[in-house]
Amino acid sequence: MTTIGFLACETTLPTGEDSTKVRRDDAFEHDLMIRALEPAFAAKGLELKVIDWEAPIDEFDGVDLVMLGSAWNYQDRADAFLAKLDSLAASGVMVCNSPEVVRWNIAKTYLRELKEKGAATIPTLWREDVTAKGVIEALDVFECDRVVVKRQVGAGAEGQELIARNTLPGADWSFGQPAMIQPFLPAIAQEGELSFIFIDGEFSHALRKCAAKGEYRIQSLYGGTEENHAPSHEEAKAARAIITALPFDPPLYARIDMLRMEDGALAVMEAEMIEPYLYPVQGPELGERLAVAITKRVSAK
Repeated sequence: MTTIGFLACETTLPTGEDSTKVRRDDAFEHDLMIRALEPAFAAKGLELKVIDWEAPIDEFDGVDLVMLGSAWNYQDRADAFLAKLDSLAASGVMVCNSPEVVRWNIAKTYLRELKEKGAATIPTLWREDVTAKGVIEALDVFECDRVVVKRQVGAGAEGQELIARNTLPGADWSFGQPAMIQPFLPAIAQEGELSFIFIDGEFSHALRKCAAKGEYRIQSLYGGTEENHAPSHEEAKAARAIITALPFDPPLYARIDMLRMEDGALAVMEAEMIEPYLYPVQGPELGERLAVAITKRVSAK
C-alpha cells in the first residue's frame, strides 16, 4: 500500500487524555481535513499517516509522499521547516508542495513577481520594518484612513496590525520584522474574501470567507465563517490567471485568496501553496480529487 504523510504540528495534532498540550482553536480544521481525506485515500489504496513535521526523520520511513497539511507553526521556524522538507526530499520522499515551491511562496514578496506578470494585486509597500512614521507615510501614499501591517513571512493573520489615522501608535512603536503595508479595503467587511481551490492546476471549489461583526480578519480563529460560492465566469478567470502566472508547473494544491477592489475587479491577496486549509466542507469532492492527483504523481515517480 502507498503511504501518504500528512504533516501536522504540535498544536494541530489531537491530544491524548493525559496530555497537557493545548490545541489551537482552529485545530478542528485539521480534523475536518483528515475526515475528508482518509476514506477517499483508502478507496484509492492510499494509507494516510499524520506526522508532526518536527518528528525525527526515521518516522518517515516507508512514506511515499507527504502533504504539508496543518504545519501551522512553520512561519516561526521557517529555516527548520525548509531544512526538514529538504531532508525528506533528499531521502526519496516526494514532498507536496515541493521545497522549491515553498521557498518561492514562503515570503509574501512573491506578490511582486505576480504583479510583474500582470496579476491584479493589492497596493503594497514593502518594508524591512515599520515605524509609526512609516505608518503615516503609508496612510498618505494610499490616501486612506486605515492600513494593515502584515508579516512578510506569516500565516493566519498572526501578528497583523490594523492601524487607523486617528489611533496611531506611539512614536517609539515598531512592527519589529519585515513587513508589508496595505490599505484597508472595505470589501473585506462587506463582501468578504473569496477563495478558489485548485488541485493539480484544475479548479475544485470556491467559497466566501466572512469576518465576524466588528472584526476584519476572516479566519476561524477570529470568529470568521465560510459559505459556498459559485464563481462567475470572470471571477474564475481572475483566479485561474494567478495559477497561470506561477513560475512553475501547477502544484498539487493551491488556494488563491482574492478581494474585490473598488473598481469591482478581483485582486489576489495571497496565493497559498504551503499548508493552506482547503475547506473540504465547501468542496465535498476534495478528498477524491487529491487522491486521484496523488496517485498519478506517485505512479509517475
